[in-house]
Formats: sequence, structure tokens, C-alpha cells
Amino acid sequence: MATTAPNARPRVNTFSSGPCAKRPGWSLKALADAPLGRSHRAKIGKAKLKLAIDLTREVLQVPAGYRIGIVPASDTGAVEMALWSMLGARGVDMVAWESFGEGWVTDVVKQLKLTDVRTITAPYGELPNLKKVDTKTRDVVFTWNGTTSGVRVPNGDWIADDREGLTICDATSAAFAQRLEWNKLDVVTFSWQKVLGGEAAHGMLILSPRAVERLETYKPAWPLPKIFRMTKGGKLIEGIFEGETINTPSMLCVEDYVDALKWAQKVGGLDGLVKRADANTRVIAKFVKENDWIDFLAVKPKTRSNTSVCLKFTDPAVTALSADAQAAFAKGVVATLEKEGVGLDLGHYRDAPPGLRIWCGATVQARDVKALMPWVAYAFAAEKAKLKKAA
Repeated sequence: MATTAPNARPRVNTFSSGPCAKRPGWSLKALADAPLGRSHRAKIGKAKLKLAIDLTREVLQVPAGYRIGIVPASDTGAVEMALWSMLGARGVDMVAWESFGEGWVTDVVKQLKLTDVRTITAPYGELPNLKKVDTKTRDVVFTWNGTTSGVRVPNGDWIADDREGLTICDATSAAFAQRLEWNKLDVVTFSWQKVLGGEAAHGMLILSPRAVERLETYKPAWPLPKIFRMTKGGKLIEGIFEGETINTPSMLCVEDYVDALKWAQKVGGLDGLVKRADANTRVIAKFVKENDWIDFLAVKPKTRSNTSVCLKFTDPAVTALSADAQAAFAKGVVATLEKEGVGLDLGHYRDAPPGLRIWCGATVQARDVKALMPWVAYAFAAEKAKLKKAA
């Protein structure tokens, strides 16, 4: 185990799971064409917003019949819009295996107060038994990739092709790094600050024709805030999906998102982005295989995320500690990495088991992940030495 500091250092030390690393080569000069001081409703503003939508469709390979809208309040806002506008028409199955999925359960049960709700859950590191989910007759809400657990659904095979309800998918840490099966999804949400490393506060809402039909034929029993309203007179407000946003977006952030999408095109589109994320994750998998004191939080390899890679310490000296002491140990490892300036924001999510969470999305370079891993070993050894000294 490493007792001396490694020589190599990551060129880029940002491994946060949101906001995530900027694309390679990014600088403020990339935003020089932003129409600052102009209205988002002016021709130039609407053109930029429409470009962001069109590039999203191209890079994510979204089918022509699906609407793509830019909405307020990041991925959270996009999910809330879907839940408050569409649920209640039939029973709903809520599928959760980490904190954000559990948050949507809370919204549906305690805020919307729906009664015909089934909750299908699993502990951190595991995926629920998806065979228990009724995708045929009920609405379904789930995350494609559990950001705080590093566990993702391996595919959409468990979703019925002839479903009567809607599938509402929070894909914020999956979009642009994992292949989403559009024929299985009716509502897809994500935010700019995840896989493409854009800026925060803006969300994306993608609707299938079936989701649009629900909006136009179903009226919830509760009032909807203005920023949630997507219909008028029983018809979809098409402007929302053509660049006429509900509220005022940041044109600086729009420019940054467009820049990230153009970069995505240059690295091979969706295939290139997935390849980059997979390559980053393979570096960590190799490290885990070579070190018996660390492992993936995800129990099954086929469910391991290639973006929000969550790790746990398996050394007996650590696992024997109390939960609070294990959390303190993990924070000590993170503090060393930050002090050395080699890895920033690598701590586990506050509700997740103690460990590390290393972002491996497409904007991260594999060489930086490779340079980081010896430092993880060094930081772990330093923290373990403290344990021995205190014993």
C-alpha cells in the first residue's frame, strides 16, 4: 500500500458528480458568442435556445416525434413538472434505490398525496426486483442511473412495449453517457451540469407522444404553479419545445450548453461520449481488482454506473468501525485528496454509505482518472495509519 506520495498528478482535478468537470479544453472564450444583454425572446435568443434543443436531439438520438423543452430549476424542476402535471390519472409504481429516487417517492406520497401508490425499493448498492414493477397498467417513476449509489438499470427490457401507463425517467446522470431506450420511455429529464459539464439551474424535459396525450387529456385535481403549466386550453404549449421558455434562462448558460453539445459532436456523438465514460470507469475497475481494501458500492457488475462511480472501503480495520467512524474515515481520505490538490469533491453523498464517489462522465479524461487512483491509495494508507496510531 502506498506510503509515499505519487509523482504523477491529474491535469484536471475536478471529479464532482455535479456540477461536473467542464469539457476538455474549455475556457471562457468559448462563451464569447453569448447574446448577453439581449432578451431570450429576441430572434437571436430564441435561435440559441432552438439550437440547444436541436443539438440535444441530434446528440442524444431523440426520435422525431418526441418534444424537447428547456425548463427551470434543473433536473429537479423537470421531474417535478412531470409528476405534478401527469400523475394521478392511474396508479403509480415508484421505483427507488437511492436518495433522489426516494425523494420522488416523498413528493408523490406526502406532497401530491396520491393513494394508489406502490413503492418498490432496494438498499444502496442494489437494484430492486424490476419484475415486481407493473409497467403494463400503471405509471412508473424511476431513475435510470442512481447518482448517489452508482447503481443503474442495465437496460429497458423490464418495461412493457404495450404499456398503458407512462414511464417517467430521471436520467440526469445517465443522459449523454448511457444509451437511453426511447421506445421504453415517455418522460425523460436531465440537467446541463451533469455529463456534459454545463452550468446549473436549467433542466431538460423530453416528452413522448403518449406523454403529450396525457397532458392534453388529463387535468390534475390540484392547482399547478405557472412554471409547471405545459398546456393551455387543453393543448400543449408548443412554444416551450421550440425555444420559448416558461421563465427567463441565462443566455450565458445556454451558450455553454451549446458549446458542450458541439464538443460532443466532435468526439463522436453519443457513441463517443459513452466510450469515454466507459473508458474512465474501466480504469477504476482495474484499480479495484488490484486492491482488496476497496470495492464498488454496486453489488452486480452489470448495474454499475459509468458516471457516478461509488466506492466503499472493505478493509476489516475500517468495516469494524461504527457508522460514524467509517464516515469520518472516508472524510479523512477525501480531505487528504483535496489538500494535495489531486481530487476535489469526491466524498460520498450525505445519505449514502461512507466511501468515495468519483465522477467518470464523458468530460473527464481517462488519464486523469489513472493519475488519481494512486493518490486514493496514498490517502487511504495515510488515514489507516492514523487508526493504528490511535489504537
